[in-house]
Amino acid sequence: MMKNYLSLIKFSHTIFALPFAMIGFFLATVEGNGELNWRLFALVLLCMVFARSAAMAFNRYADRDIDRRNPRTVTREIPAGVISARNALFFVLINCALFVATTYFINWLCFLLSPIALLVVLGYSYTKRFTALCHFVLGVGLALAPIGAYIAVSNQFALLPIIYSFVVLFWVSGFDIIYALQDEEFDRSLGLNSIPAALGKKRALMVSNVLHGLTALLVIYPGIQATEFFGLYYWIAVALFIGLLAYQHFLVKPNDLSKVNLAFFTTNGIASTIFGALVIFDLYF
Repeated sequence: MMKNYLSLIKFSHTIFALPFAMIGFFLATVEGNGELNWRLFALVLLCMVFARSAAMAFNRYADRDIDRRNPRTVTREIPAGVISARNALFFVLINCALFVATTYFINWLCFLLSPIALLVVLGYSYTKRFTALCHFVLGVGLALAPIGAYIAVSNQFALLPIIYSFVVLFWVSGFDIIYALQDEEFDRSLGLNSIPAALGKKRALMVSNVLHGLTALLVIYPGIQATEFFGLYYWIAVALFIGLLAYQHFLVKPNDLSKVNLAFFTTNGIASTIFGALVIFDLYF
């Protein structure tokens, strides 16, 4: 049973935003007294798990009728009958409640902002019905990770974690456009909105290129402006991250989508993991 729910929420995809949340967490820790608060660390991890589980399960619930009509998604848990729509919605409500409850034990600001975070990550599921900018809403949802983790420690906003939030916004929006290339014709046939459906594959890839170019510029900024925190390892992280961003655009062509999954999950998962690990290492050593 647990395996089915982990598959429903694609738990492995947590790897995208989690390293950036950890960057926000450890950045705030180093700016403070440098002492790691393990209780707070566990609470931030739980927030990440609960929020993402709620968002992904709700996306599957909201899209269940669409998924039944799409050959690529018909085997997903709800259309395949592995998990009922009712149970999926119940799972969403439990995770939402646990997320809000967890923020209560972090600090008052996180608690007050928690309904807004849920509104963003849950609301994304309906955006493809009325706007091609749905990829950016997904990006905003994941971009809450670094600034949210920073606030959990510091109880305030700051420029650097906001920069990392914009890194996540442009990065995620760009690779979500690549992933959406697979459903260009299907989305158009049902009147669903996406940048590939609106612009076609070639121009959609151009938009993704621009977004990842902005990602590269933004990820360079902290290394220049925050030399008190970052040094050699940060620049190694930046070089590898930008290199993997470029690599995924060599994998996917308008007339060849056979490597979309490699570009979407494997390349981006490796990029975020390596980047997060090296940045945190640089912060401490």
